[in-house]
Amino acid sequence: MNARHSTLYPALKECADAVAATASGIRTEQLDDRTPCEKFTVAELLAHLGGTLSSSARAARKEPQPREGLSQAMSPAAVAESAALAATAWADPAAYEGVTEFGTGEMPASFAAAITLQELALHGWDLARATGRPFIVSEETARVTLGVVEQIAEQARATGGYGAPVPTAADAPAFHRALATSGREPEWND
Repeated sequence: MNARHSTLYPALKECADAVAATASGIRTEQLDDRTPCEKFTVAELLAHLGGTLSSSARAARKEPQPREGLSQAMSPAAVAESAALAATAWADPAAYEGVTEFGTGEMPASFAAAITLQELALHGWDLARATGRPFIVSEETARVTLGVVEQIAEQARATGGYGAPVPTAADAPAFHRALATSGREPEWND
C-alpha cells in the first residue's frame, strides 16, 4: 500500500464527508454571507471549492485539466457531490503515484492529494463557521491536516493563499493550530 495513501486518504475522506454535510445544510439566504476566508462570500467559496474539488478528482485519475476557469457558480448540493467524487477518486492507492496535472501545472500526485486535504479542511471549516454549522474532525485527521498546512504554509503565504499566522497556544488542539497557521482565527465569528 502507498504510504501517502494510508496517511492522507482517511483524513481526506473524513474532511470530504464533513464538507458534504456542511454544504448540504447551506440555505439560499446564506450565500451572500461573509466567511473567515476574507476573499470569499459563501457563494464564492462554494464556487472555488467546487471547482478545486472537480480539478482534484481529475488529478487523482490523471486526467487533463480543462483550460477554462474553474470558478463557476455551484450550488451547495453540487459542492457536496464534488467532495464525495474527489474522495472516491483519491480512494485508489495508485492515485498517489507519479505526477499529475492539478491547478496551474504538474506536481507529484501525493502533493495534489495533500493540497486537496487542506482545501477540504480549511474551506470546509470556513463554510461551517460562516453558516453556523459544526465542522468536527478526529484528532488524527487534525494532526494530518496540521502537518500538511505546516508543509505548504510558506509557499501558500507567498501566493496569497494563506494570511499571516495567527498566534495560538502551542498546546492548542491540532486543528486550531492548522487554522492559525493558515492565517485563520480559530474562534472566528461573523
